[in-house]
Order: sequence, then structure tokens, then C-alpha cells
Amino acid sequence: GCTQEIISYTLSRNPVLKQVMDMLDLAYKKYPALNGLIFHTDQGWQYQHTAFQSWLRNHGVTQSMSRKGNSLDDGMMEGFFGILKREMFYGFEKTFKTMEELEQAIRNYIHYYNHDRIKTVLKNHTPIEYRNMVLNRAN
Repeated sequence: GCTQEIISYTLSRNPVLKQVMDMLDLAYKKYPALNGLIFHTDQGWQYQHTAFQSWLRNHGVTQSMSRKGNSLDDGMMEGFFGILKREMFYGFEKTFKTMEELEQAIRNYIHYYNHDRIKTVLKNHTPIEYRNMVLNRAN
């Protein structure tokens, strides 16, 4: 089952291909056995780039991409971004004096989301707790 854990991420002030490729490399370092994984994306240009698609193919990852203008495949990440904005950004915009402060707040939130934020869909566990529970059951 899906743990809803944020496996890897990169922050960039501009949408560049390197950001996406760096994120893939970080995910691969953390979990090198990717065969059979489905990578959900939207129609962003970086996800249609040859380098991105080749990386996925070479690592046994299937890309799930919905029709243009249909974000169903990206629903889980869209949901995460909605939660992140509601819980740490909306209403707090003026508390971030610099981009660095905002970036650090996002990093802190992702750590909180993975390690401390209980989710009812994960049987009242955090994503990390749920992953560990599923892995221990499999062994």
C-alpha cells in the first residue's frame, strides 16, 4: 500500500530540469529498488522531457501521465501541496522575511509531515510509522 511519505524533494526558485533530475537521484539513493514503481506526474514540461522519461525507463519505473488539463494522476501530490499551503503558508505569508526562511519552513514542514503528522487513512499513523509497519509485516 501507499505510505504517502515524501521520499525526496528539491526546492528551486525556477522550474528547471536539473531540479527534477536531482530529485530522482535523491529518491534512487534512498530506495534503489524501483522496479514496478508508478511515478505520478502532471503534464509539466519537465516530466515530458526525454532525459526524465529515459531515467524512469532505465530504472524500471512506469510514468503515469493523464490527459492534458486532467490532474487526476497528480491528485496525491496536489493534495499534499494543498495541505502544506493550508497548514504552513496561508495566513503566515508575512512571517517569512526572506526566501531562505520560506525554504527552511518548507523543509521543516516536510519533516513534520513524514514523521509527526498522523493520517487517518494510514490507520492513525504517520507516513514513516506506516511504512515501517508495512515493511515489518512483510518480513
